[in-house]
Amino acid sequence: MKLFIDTGSTAEVEEIAAWGVLSGATTNPSLLAKEEGDPGDIIRRICELVDGPTSAEVVSDDARGMVQEGRALARLHEHIVVKTPFSKDGLAACNELSEDGIRVNMTLVFSANQALLAAEAGATYISCFMGRLDDISVDSEAVVAEIVSALRPSGTQSQVLAASLRHPGHVIQAAQLGCEVATAPAKVLKAMLDHPLTTAGIERFKADWETRPEFAEWLRGLVEQQAVTAS
Repeated sequence: MKLFIDTGSTAEVEEIAAWGVLSGATTNPSLLAKEEGDPGDIIRRICELVDGPTSAEVVSDDARGMVQEGRALARLHEHIVVKTPFSKDGLAACNELSEDGIRVNMTLVFSANQALLAAEAGATYISCFMGRLDDISVDSEAVVAEIVSALRPSGTQSQVLAASLRHPGHVIQAAQLGCEVATAPAKVLKAMLDHPLTTAGIERFKADWETRPEFAEWLRGLVEQQAVTAS
């Protein structure tokens, strides 16, 4: 499963892209509105940092407006994926944009029926919001499982994208259910780093090294020697 970051912050993307774990990004008008600067510049910078699919969302609620905005967004950068909301107009816009060769992320999908329609309309990504389902006491894991199982037998090329991930457990569930992509905010990606045994192990290794400082000095010398050789 590929990991995307869900943000409008170039600083967050730059920090986590340095880990080498990101394959793409998702944004939306609400996330971009929190940031200073031109939205187009922010989106282009995120595209460059993740060097992969980056969703940018339309704001119109009619098909014609979505198509016009989608085409304009797609011209910002080659990595742009146009995000459209699920609706009759969203499906029509998705179909027209996909026929133009523009990738579409159909968002706000909450059922297998909706996912099947999005796939037929040509969506590249179908986003199911796990956290929002949990908020209304609907089993998000069951819904995502139903979406994946409904799409796979048809051989569709649409990828299931787990979104609105509130904690690392959601990421694990998405992977286990067979989602091709999970998009998570920076705080969730950072939380995935943590485990008490990892922290304790690092502290123990550090304590062991500090009892024999000559080992650290030897390693620094090795690095310097190889740097001289390479130059």
